[in-house]
Amino acid sequence: MSDKSFPGNGPGRPKDPAKRKAILEAAKCLFLRQGYDGSSMDAIAAHAGVSKLTVYSHFNDKETLFAAAVKAKCEEQLPDLLFELTEEAPIEALLMRIGLGFYSLINSAESVGLHRTMIALASSNPRLSQLFYEAGPKQVIEEMARLLAEVDRAGKLRIADPHGAAEHFFCLVKGGHHFRHLIGCAEAQSAEDEQAHVCDVVELFLRAYRIPPLS
Repeated sequence: MSDKSFPGNGPGRPKDPAKRKAILEAAKCLFLRQGYDGSSMDAIAAHAGVSKLTVYSHFNDKETLFAAAVKAKCEEQLPDLLFELTEEAPIEALLMRIGLGFYSLINSAESVGLHRTMIALASSNPRLSQLFYEAGPKQVIEEMARLLAEVDRAGKLRIADPHGAAEHFFCLVKGGHHFRHLIGCAEAQSAEDEQAHVCDVVELFLRAYRIPPLS
């Protein structure tokens, strides 16, 4: 029986949050270690210490579990509070926190492994690529766009297209070193180099979107 054809458990007893967390941790571990096709729901269940039926009671199929694992990884590294605008923190400090959190996320061993897996599957399983994008990168961009729209309304920066500005910011943070690291041409940067890189990106971003002084 294929992973997708196993029936869901349907309504019943309340689901155990601890078991759900264990399943997600197992899924993240195996998807990265063995790839998507090499990670069966049986193996994930065994790694989590639960039954296969329990896995399906929390996640209807392997694609759903994969998307949930990607989303959980992003939320671990970039919690929602990171995208909150406050009066206490200057915009520079907020952008630095987001930039450093994002750079740490995309350059982590898990993220690099996952991206390499998705590149390998891009032509053979575009549906999975779409799930990955919607569960991870798309949500991060949308949260950043929401924040930048709020920044514009608060008069801190002038951002006519928050979504485009969010994509600009994250593309700048990725930079050239991340691509070299992704394809195996460079090692991960030191914490000092990461800090300097993100600082340069924030300064460039602020120059691009700063409100010009009145003449």
